[in-house]
Amino acid sequence: MATRAQPLTGMERTGAVLAALVALAVLGPLVAVAFAAEGPGRLGPADFAAIRFTLLQAALSALFSVLAAIPVARALARRRFAGRRLLVAVMGAPFILPVIVAVLGLLAIFGRAGWLNAAFEALGMGTVSIYGLGGIVLAHVFLNLPLAVRLLLQAWLSVPSERMRLAASLGFSDGDMRRHFERPILCAVLPGALTIIFLICATSFAVALILGGGPRATTVELAIYQAFRFDFDLGRAALLGLVQVLICLAAGLLALGLVRGGEMGFGLDRPARPWPGDGPVARGLDVLSIVGASVFLLLPLLAILLEGLAALPGLPSQVWEAALRSIVVALGSTALTVAMALPIALFAAGGRGRGGVEAVTALSISVSPLVVGTGLFLILFPIVDPVPLALPVTGLVNALVALPFILRALIPAARAAEAGQGRLADALGMTGWTRLRLAILPRLRRPLGFGAGLAAAFSMGDLGVIALFSSPGEATLPMEMYRLMGSYRTDDAEGAAVLLMLLALALFWAFDRGGRVDAVA
Repeated sequence: MATRAQPLTGMERTGAVLAALVALAVLGPLVAVAFAAEGPGRLGPADFAAIRFTLLQAALSALFSVLAAIPVARALARRRFAGRRLLVAVMGAPFILPVIVAVLGLLAIFGRAGWLNAAFEALGMGTVSIYGLGGIVLAHVFLNLPLAVRLLLQAWLSVPSERMRLAASLGFSDGDMRRHFERPILCAVLPGALTIIFLICATSFAVALILGGGPRATTVELAIYQAFRFDFDLGRAALLGLVQVLICLAAGLLALGLVRGGEMGFGLDRPARPWPGDGPVARGLDVLSIVGASVFLLLPLLAILLEGLAALPGLPSQVWEAALRSIVVALGSTALTVAMALPIALFAAGGRGRGGVEAVTALSISVSPLVVGTGLFLILFPIVDPVPLALPVTGLVNALVALPFILRALIPAARAAEAGQGRLADALGMTGWTRLRLAILPRLRRPLGFGAGLAAAFSMGDLGVIALFSSPGEATLPMEMYRLMGSYRTDDAEGAAVLLMLLALALFWAFDRGGRVDAVA
């Protein structure tokens, strides 16, 4: 949409101020980390090993996630069957699932006492270990495969139906379709998908904390936590934080250099046509891809439910208290995220703030929450005791982490609302709150509800910043669950996992559903 000539409205001015404050909230801790960081000579052999391991596990995790997603996305794009939409929605559950719950579900399948090793022992075979590099990569693939499938599926579905009609009339084979359609699509979408998943895995904390931790399986995130929590070596923790930021920025710049055009043009939005060059072998491979991905993604969730539901009524009181704290933090973080996202989205929709908002979004994605938490601790430590502020700081960082996701859903909807209903409201002389309430907000309820649901689910399952600040009496539910796992109270940990999973999914459903009720289609 073209840039509007009118002066900024009050809401847009608020959005501009909030975008600047968000940038400050991310850059401020980074500056504090930079000033507190010691020289590069402070890095020891263990730190360089952590850097190498971080790069290795993130690269392998991104590569395997995307490679596994390609046949699944292709199959979902080419096949139409009863329950397809529900399956796509359910397969996305691991993306909003608390990481610590997902890891416990994988332990129930692949752990020492898991279903797989029990089957191997019954057959007289050796056991497998989920700990170390293999387990970390497996967990990251489980968590990020749904995201990779969604990204690739959108690219496949973007091919206009008219192109499919033309390919069918020309008698394209499966090989022709791969050469003329699939390869350009993959060249366009793979660099971005690989980068996003690499960044997620490079800044992953809970997975490395539970499945890694040994000298050969320590990530930079885990090294920051250990330097901070156990050694209280703030200079080394800050230096490792800078290294983490440099890794993420380098990955983003590399992806920009690799992006290639692969657009398939525009169509008339006609219904999708069958994929040309289809045959029995292709149909069989598609079925295997969908079934295999479904089993891999849903079996750990089933294991958690089966093993944790029985323990749910007997959970100790501190688990329920931690659950209440998590709900309060999640609701507060969600409210803050929405309060920031709406004005910023309207500011970006006006045209003039789009570049700045995109820069702020990219910055928020690239910086690890643990690095932001370390910087906030460095800022607060000379002034006040940061420990009593653990929950507010956790909520603030969670809001900053969730903000890019809600903006990606909200800005296109705000731009469309301004182009349509906004012009009509201007013609009718509507201004201020009346214009926003009657003309714009009804068109934003769906993305607002979806984004708020994501923010609540992410905050509910966070095990990052709270690990730096928390005291025994102020733990959130993920932190309490981790402590139960560390003390080998497996039954209570599994019950807490079911509780955490149900609460996260319930919050996501409630906000998402609230955005759909009476929303304008």
